[in-house]
Amino acid sequence: MTSVPLEEGVRQLRSRPAPSINVPGAVPTEDIRVPGAEGDLPARIYRPADPHGMVIHFHGGGWVMGTIAQDDFFCHALARDAACTVVSVNYRLAPEHAFPKPLDDCFAATRWASANAERLGGIGAKLAVSGISAGGNLAAAVALMARDLGGPKIDFQSLMYPVCDGGMDFPSCHENAEGYHLTAAAMEWFWQRYAPAPKQRFHPLASVLRAPSLEKLPPAVVMTCEFDPLRDEGNAYAKRLAEFGTPVLHRQLPGLIHGFLRMGWNQPWGQQPLSELTSALRDAMA
Repeated sequence: MTSVPLEEGVRQLRSRPAPSINVPGAVPTEDIRVPGAEGDLPARIYRPADPHGMVIHFHGGGWVMGTIAQDDFFCHALARDAACTVVSVNYRLAPEHAFPKPLDDCFAATRWASANAERLGGIGAKLAVSGISAGGNLAAAVALMARDLGGPKIDFQSLMYPVCDGGMDFPSCHENAEGYHLTAAAMEWFWQRYAPAPKQRFHPLASVLRAPSLEKLPPAVVMTCEFDPLRDEGNAYAKRLAEFGTPVLHRQLPGLIHGFLRMGWNQPWGQQPLSELTSALRDAMA
């Protein structure tokens, strides 16, 4: 994708089929539309029998590709094992909709979910945001926006190998530049599509690691992978959250690469971090 014209690169990415993964104990789902920043968006609700909270989930894909189908298996696992209603959102994608439009959609959907708590998860239910990769970046930014814009109240954030900084200059970006699924060149390509101007790329809601303050943010799980270009920026974000007083469960997962969840969530090396995540989420939502 990095060596062909932009339109062809985007077409190639979006033509990839979402993985078809059967999840034991899948929960009932409902496809709906939710308000985005400039119009309704497709979304999918996952409804466990006795939910104790709500999770708004944002898929990965470098802000350029991905759909709710891509993370369907993950959302079933969250809903089932954490006993939470999950709302997975199809935000608008770059380059047609560059920063901050995907983020604005995610924030609007989160506000809608909070305002519709009775329908989704019960009055008084706690609210969490969740994201994988670029979705983790969006979830972290939504938590920052909610803090600074007077709500909604977010009680937990789940960040799986998140994008945290546009500088692309951490050691892991060079050590793991090639050979581990996500390459440094691909990540640079994604950043150029999502935030093409420096003032966009290094805005604290795009490069969340550069936010002036991480005070008063919700407790977090941050999971990073040993062989991932994004490892060190995710580690730095977890460390900085903790320095500002946020309770953080941080795990750098040995031997794993970016995107490992889709490749082997049902293998021992995928089940353990997923179980740890859902346990932490369930405890936070109780």
